[in-house]
Amino acid sequence: MKGKVIGEGSQPLICTPLVGINEEAVVVELASVLAKKPDMIEWRADFFQGIANTNDVIALGNKIKEIAGDMPVIFTIRSIREGGQPIPLTDSQAIELNEAICMKTSIEYVDCELSNTLLHFEQLRKVAQEHGKKVIASYHNFSSTPSQEALFQKFTQAETYGADIGKVAVMPQTLEDVLVLFSATLEAKNKLKIPVISMSMGALGAVTRMFGGVFGSSVSFAVGQNSSAPGQVPIEDLEIVFGIMKKTMGNEYNDGIIFE
Repeated sequence: MKGKVIGEGSQPLICTPLVGINEEAVVVELASVLAKKPDMIEWRADFFQGIANTNDVIALGNKIKEIAGDMPVIFTIRSIREGGQPIPLTDSQAIELNEAICMKTSIEYVDCELSNTLLHFEQLRKVAQEHGKKVIASYHNFSSTPSQEALFQKFTQAETYGADIGKVAVMPQTLEDVLVLFSATLEAKNKLKIPVISMSMGALGAVTRMFGGVFGSSVSFAVGQNSSAPGQVPIEDLEIVFGIMKKTMGNEYNDGIIFE
């Protein structure tokens, strides 16, 4: 990988989503996002109306990478059961499309939900490894925040499945739920070998997008032009917060003692 890598460096990477419904919308959105200089891009392909045509998805994936250059891209098909858009693909077909992205584009990361079968996950992981791509194993809960133990088990499951990164996103109902997410993230950071990404969604959870890195989250998703999940913070605001963190935490921040 030529660009920044998830889990490396002394602060979380800022990732902005692309949610355009067609090629023209995605390209316009990408130009707007790149002008704000995030660290990486996530293409939410479940928003793309042409998702059922593999050749169209591959062509647009290659175009996104051509325009983005060395900036890493995450390819994501979020299922409707985990907060995504309705798509005309079965789970098996979605895995096959992820495999095609690994084989026929230079996109660096693919997202695979932990709600997929282990067989599907292993199938995608094998293809990804063969083509030098990385798999993000993700879990999303848009209704509640499970216990710290349950969230840590999700991170552990990602590592057990052989994923390169584990991701958890949950919906808080109280501030205590936000603390649960922070605690589970810190536990995973201290006990697991893979990088982790975590966030609480919605207004209550916005603080996790700004300060999650202190507890071990290696990526924060921010609004470039359009939001892909509730509670995302505009990239300009997130950069200000990260700048303040660098200034106030000094060497502990810059030397990676906090962000290992």
